[in-house]
Amino acid sequence: MNRILPGILAMAAIVVASNILVQFLFGQWLTWGAFTYPLAFLVTDVMNRVYGPGPARRVVLAGFLVGVACSFVGTQIMGEFGPLVTLRIAMGSGLAFLTAQLLDVAIFDRLRQGRWWRAPLASTLVGSSVDTAIFFTLAFSASLTFLEPGNDVSWAGEALPLLGLGPVVPLWVSLAVADWCVKLALALIALIPFRLIVRRLTARVA
Repeated sequence: MNRILPGILAMAAIVVASNILVQFLFGQWLTWGAFTYPLAFLVTDVMNRVYGPGPARRVVLAGFLVGVACSFVGTQIMGEFGPLVTLRIAMGSGLAFLTAQLLDVAIFDRLRQGRWWRAPLASTLVGSSVDTAIFFTLAFSASLTFLEPGNDVSWAGEALPLLGLGPVVPLWVSLAVADWCVKLALALIALIPFRLIVRRLTARVA
């Protein structure tokens, strides 16, 4: 456990920071949390490369439990339009995190024998895409209103041009696409710290 404790602490810090920063807007389509949450994939991939899929899954589980705790706290804090975290957001966040991160671990492990960048890049791209699709659909899609009838998410269904430029789609689709684009960009950027951190940790393990 001691060897993966830094990974657990890093994952916990990312989850907590993202849950706080998601309350603050960055432009029209993003929140500040969109820039911190993708770092969770970096932590998972580093743990997977250095210690293997088992320890990586334990780090993911720790992050999931921290996320559940943050969601619970958020449901108890009342904002202008109700609790900061609704049931649908809590469900979407938890299911998206756990599914995407475990998928990331599985894909990374399958590709770990290839070129050094292939496993972290492919696993993060797939995991990020799944994460975005699950969260935004569960949290805001009008077709899933039955999950929490008392939660009015009609604002998310407002028909607007995609990212202000494209075809007309529900607002939540633009939010999802913007979030997804940030995740893809950070997946590429994260290859640099991934390589450096893995080298350092591998040298220590050796």
